[in-house]
Amino acid sequence: MATNSLKVATFNVSMESENYLPRGAALQPELLSQLLAQGKHPQIQNIASIIQRVRPDVLLLNEFDYIAQPEHGVQLFIRNYLQKALNGQEPIDYPYFYYSTVNTGQPSGFDLDNDGKASGTGADAWGFGLYPGQYGMMVLSRYPINQNQSRSFQQFKWKDMPGYLKTTKADGSDWYSADTWQQMPLSSKSHWDLLIDVKGTPVHLLISHPTPPVFDGEEDRNGKRNHDEVRFWVDYLSGDKANYIYDDKGTKGGLAEQQRFVVLGDLNSSAVEGDSYKDAIRGLIGHSRISGDFIPHSSGGKANSPANPLGQYHTAAWRMRADYVLPSSYGFAIKDGGVFWPVKGEALDFTVADRESSSDHRMVWLELEITD
Repeated sequence: MATNSLKVATFNVSMESENYLPRGAALQPELLSQLLAQGKHPQIQNIASIIQRVRPDVLLLNEFDYIAQPEHGVQLFIRNYLQKALNGQEPIDYPYFYYSTVNTGQPSGFDLDNDGKASGTGADAWGFGLYPGQYGMMVLSRYPINQNQSRSFQQFKWKDMPGYLKTTKADGSDWYSADTWQQMPLSSKSHWDLLIDVKGTPVHLLISHPTPPVFDGEEDRNGKRNHDEVRFWVDYLSGDKANYIYDDKGTKGGLAEQQRFVVLGDLNSSAVEGDSYKDAIRGLIGHSRISGDFIPHSSGGKANSPANPLGQYHTAAWRMRADYVLPSSYGFAIKDGGVFWPVKGEALDFTVADRESSSDHRMVWLELEITD
C-alpha cells in the first residue's frame, strides 16, 4: 500500500457477552473476557479473519463490550485472535487502541420507557443495555492516537441541542419527566472525536453508534434520538452551528475548517430505506465537507437482495445501509472501497453465512489517499 494512503473501516462485530450465552443461560457480563482469554471461539475467530483479510489501518469495532482493564479485553483479542493465522489469513497487529465508557447499560434511576417501574437496566438505562458497557466501542489503529487532543461527548445533554426532536405521550405531554430530561444524555453510547497521527498528518475520527430507531412505541423516542445523534455530526462540522456543543471536559465548539476527518460507525440510519428520520443522515452524507458520492458496495449484498437495486449497498444482513465510512472532502481522495460480503465460492464466504458465523453486519472500508 502506498505510504500516503490510509485504509479505514467500521465493523459492528456483535462482540457483547449476551450474544454468546447459551439459550436460557443466566446473564454473564464477563463472558466476552473469558472467550477472549481462551482464544478459541469460532465466531470471534471468523471476525478476526475478516479483519486480517481486509487489513484496515484504522478500524472501529461497534458492539465490543467495554472491559475496563485492557489485559482482560482488547489485548486478549489482539494477542489470541488477530495475531494468530486464522482461516488461511495472515496475522495482523494493532499497536494502538482506544476505548472508553459508554452510556449503554448505565442505570439512569428513572423510568425512561414509562412502563411504570424504573428497572435500572434495559430500556431504563441511559442507553439500552443489560449491563454497563454492553454494545461498547473500540478503535484499533496502526497509528498513534493522541488521547490528550481527542474529545468525548458522552455527557452532552440532549436538552442542550437546539431544535431537538421532542418526544411526547399520546396526550401531548412530555414523555420524559422534568428531572429525567435535565440529565438525559444525547448519546446512547458516546460520540468521540479521536485524533490520530498518520506519519505526521493529523486525522480526526468522528465516531458514534446511535440507537436503532425502533424497539419503542408510537412516541418514537428511539427514532428521534437516532435522528439527533446523527445530526450531532452535521452540526459539529457546520461552523457556528456547533457553538452549542460541549465535550466532557467543558470545551465548546465543533471541528475547525481545513481538517482531515472520517465519520465512522453503525449509524442505524439510511437515507432511502428503513424506519429512521431521513433528513439527518441525508444532511450528513451530503454535507459540503464530506465526500459522500462514493458508496461502498458488495456482490454479497446484491445476492442477499436480488430484487432490490439498493442491495449492493447494504451493510447488514437485514437489508439496509447502516454502517458508514465518510471521509472529508478536504485532504483526501477516495481510491477504493467496499463492503466485505463475499458470495458463495469466494474466500471466507462461510464467515458471513449467518449471524452466528460472525455478525449480522458487514465490514465497510475505504482506502483513502492523503492529498495536499
